[in-house]
Amino acid sequence: MRIMIVGAGAVGHHLSERFSAEGHEVVLVDTDQKKLRRLERDLNVMPVCGSGASARILEEAGIKETDLFVAVTDSDEVNLISCIISKSYNVSKRIARVRNEDFYGENASLNEKALGIDLLISPDQALSEEIIRLSAMPHAFESAEFADGQVVLLGYTIQEGNTSIGKTLIDLKGGLGVVVAIIREEKTIIPRGEDLIKSGDRIYFVVRTSDIAAIEKKINFTSRIPQKIFIIGGGIIGYRVARMMEAMKLDVKIVEADPQRCKFLVENLQRAVVLNCDGLNGHDLLDEGIDQADLIVAVTESDTTNILSSLLAKHHGAKKCMTRISRPDFIPLLGKLGIDVALSPRLVAANMILSFVRSGESVVSVSTLVGSDAEVVEIKVPDLEKFQRVPLKDLNFPKLAVLGAIVRKKKNKVIIPTGTTRIRPDDNLVIFATKGSARSIEDFFAG
Repeated sequence: MRIMIVGAGAVGHHLSERFSAEGHEVVLVDTDQKKLRRLERDLNVMPVCGSGASARILEEAGIKETDLFVAVTDSDEVNLISCIISKSYNVSKRIARVRNEDFYGENASLNEKALGIDLLISPDQALSEEIIRLSAMPHAFESAEFADGQVVLLGYTIQEGNTSIGKTLIDLKGGLGVVVAIIREEKTIIPRGEDLIKSGDRIYFVVRTSDIAAIEKKINFTSRIPQKIFIIGGGIIGYRVARMMEAMKLDVKIVEADPQRCKFLVENLQRAVVLNCDGLNGHDLLDEGIDQADLIVAVTESDTTNILSSLLAKHHGAKKCMTRISRPDFIPLLGKLGIDVALSPRLVAANMILSFVRSGESVVSVSTLVGSDAEVVEIKVPDLEKFQRVPLKDLNFPKLAVLGAIVRKKKNKVIIPTGTTRIRPDDNLVIFATKGSARSIEDFFAG
């Protein structure tokens, strides 16, 4: 497939890397010549310098031969105009990233249908929803839903003193779920039942949503929705999260250094307390009770401010912090620093695009894991002879991949698989796969 990406920022970089690794022909358009040269050196892409909103530049880049067009610059206008231009060249699929709320939602007058764009994505909105979902599971550092919310992937860090340390994975799961991976010293381990849990392990479970409480009890955690929340940063994400948490009747304080933005927050929020101060001012935040906070959400536009304000809050006694990070190379360091959850707008946007692009007859959805070279894919079992009446242990399943759950849609049933379980056509499978095995999984189920 020939893919044209407009915008060589964090999202464009990540997509270029993923698509080129999968064997697609990638053309990358951006106005920054130095950035393009660097990416051309690091990635297998064809760079074109110029504006994506220019029909001449798009023609030079080969828009007439393009199958997929993705516009992910920092400008809504450039993204939308370039997608609209691409429509006149009969590009099969068009995707645009937008931040303005006027462009998405069922009631928006300028939505996907009106603009003739296949997918409009808002990383800010998606990241806000991810924060709300994770806030309900205070011990998990990552989560992803599958099968319309019936199945969930959860990541937990096993800290020193946890009673699970020294137990085998067979002892741990007890039929409630599947441990699909362990991240140990930044290496992804495909686990076996006799593997022992060690302090510092990051463990990924695939479980039924109804079994979350039971699996957390198994690993010595008890979830409780946080009641006292500090949001550092009153920008788009901070405001949306505060608004959603207000609706949940939670005690929210939002910290914003810009007086004008504080005025907007005061006028548009109902119950949240707005604090006009710097997220790095420990004295003022202590006066406001940050040491008693159940949850810190640091979502300013500055990675440095987010990291330092999170560390400051944790130092003073805050229980958990979620930290927005734009630089992907920082993500592996955050856990070592004591930061609980890394929030990546880049990864959220890329996941939405990858899921849309790869969805088809077999792939239902795809989720890339933060700080890992792995992904979780939900895939539909085709009606092929090799999947008829064969137990999983005899299927010759691709290496470096683990089946976490089977969703039997006809019976509305979620099955936690064993070696003797038999899959059926039209089952949906939730599969953990390392980067090297993701393509082989799709090929395996394509027949």
